[in-house]
Order: sequence, then structure tokens, then C-alpha cells
Amino acid sequence: MEPKVSLDQWRAFMAVIDAGGYAKAAEALGKSQSAVSYAISQLETALGVAVFELQGRRAVPTPAGDVLYRRARHLLMEAENLESAAIQLSAKVEPLVSLAGDVIVPPEQVLCCIASFAREFPDTRVELYESVMSGTEDMLIQHQVDVAIAGRVPAGFNGEYLMSVTFRGVTSPDHPLQHLGRPVSYDDLRHYRQSIVRDSGIHRRYTEGWQEAEQRLTVSHIRTSLHAIRLGLSYAWLPEAYLKDDLEAGTLKLIPMETESKRVHALYLIFADRELAGPATRHLAEVLKRQLPAQ
Repeated sequence: MEPKVSLDQWRAFMAVIDAGGYAKAAEALGKSQSAVSYAISQLETALGVAVFELQGRRAVPTPAGDVLYRRARHLLMEAENLESAAIQLSAKVEPLVSLAGDVIVPPEQVLCCIASFAREFPDTRVELYESVMSGTEDMLIQHQVDVAIAGRVPAGFNGEYLMSVTFRGVTSPDHPLQHLGRPVSYDDLRHYRQSIVRDSGIHRRYTEGWQEAEQRLTVSHIRTSLHAIRLGLSYAWLPEAYLKDDLEAGTLKLIPMETESKRVHALYLIFADRELAGPATRHLAEVLKRQLPAQ
């Protein structure tokens, strides 16, 4: 059956709701207000249903308009994805590959992989997004990246196990936890400030179960947490790869826990859409799978 409503009409309908009125919608779309009004009128005529009602001077979606809005958003997203797929399929090699990497993998390790990739694909640009917890998932779900390194696999995606990262509890040498005169319990940890790296997701959906302290210092990157620990402001559980130099130099010390202090976190390699991944994206994924676990 031939569609009665064009994508442009659905786009105008959504713009009126998103912008809160016809005038702002017209501005957002780069069209005249009369053109937007006409598109909505044609949509309502074609469907035989009113999608807006006037409340004072505001156009408010009707109950039917609310339902259609949710479905229209999905329709337009699918149309955009279809166009993107066609563009990717028509290109022999992608000009750009976007990668989201959870910061528990040190950026210098990821950059070594990108350097190897660049030798094979010198004309493909790479965008690296450093993210935390659900921030990586958000980028996948919104198709902002082609491939991601994440600790969780979002619903609807397939992830391939990549590597495990070991976390250790550390403090500065003069922190009180180093001078209790006995092994440290988890109850002891609750009485001292803990440094936490903020979830970079839009809704910040996750907190790790091993955030023990009520008093916290929340930062945006692991390296900031490291500085805080060196200054004696806090303790933290951080990936071993970030700790090696400080532990060898004695500027940080492992917390002498009474029970096993290692915490292991699995990481997965996830394609936004494996079927549509071009040769450059696939090669970068292979480099990450080959090099990261070995570093």
C-alpha cells in the first residue's frame, strides 16, 4: 500500500512537538510557518485524525498525536539508518570510524591499537570517545559510534568477550588505612572518603556494587582520581594498568585488605551494526582484539 504521509510531513509533525509550537518548528526546519502548518494539515487529512488541539495559543498533541509521535520517531530513525547504510555500502572504505572506549582501558593502550590500524588505513579518520559505564552504551544505542569497548552489552546488541581488567584498592602511603595495625575490613572502608569515577551516560544508570563509602569524591576521569589518591584525599579501586608506575615508585600502596582485594571486570567488543561495518571498522576491531589483551 502506498504511504499516505511523507517523511517530510512526519518530520514537521515531530518538530512541532519537539519545539513546542509551529513558529519554533518552522525555524528548526528552515521552513516558513505556513509550510509547516500545511504539512500538518495534509497529514491530518490523509490519516483522518486530529494530531493537535489548541490550548490557548499552544498546539498540544491529542492522545492520538502522542501515540503517532512515538511511532513517527521510530520511523524517521529507521529511515535515517537506511540512508546511512546505503552510504556505507556505496563506499569501498569508510572515511571515518568512531570508537567508544571505557576509560578503564588506559587511552595509551587504545592509541597503540589506533596507530597499528592507521598504518593499514592511513586515509580513514578515527574518532575516539572516552566514556564511563552507561555512557558507552548510550553511544551504541544512539548509533554515535561504529564499535565500542564496554563492560555491559546493551539489549539488542551482541558483544564479543575482549579482555578482563583487574582493579586494586589503593591509597597514598600515609593514608590512615595503611596504619590501622591490622588487615583492613570492608567496614573500615566505610569510614573514609572514596574516589568514584562518574558514569558518563545521559541518565547515569549504574553504580558499581563496590562503592563502599558514604563520603565520596566524584570525578570524571581515572587520572583525576589518581591525583586525589596521591594527595591523600581518598582511596579508590582502580585498574592495575593505571597503578603500575605509582606502585613501583611507592607513591601509592595497595590497601592491606583482610580478604581478597582483586576485583575483575570483563570488557566486550561491540559493533553498532556488524552487518553494515565496513572494512576499516572491521580491521580496527581485529586490531583491538589482537593487541589489547596482550598489552
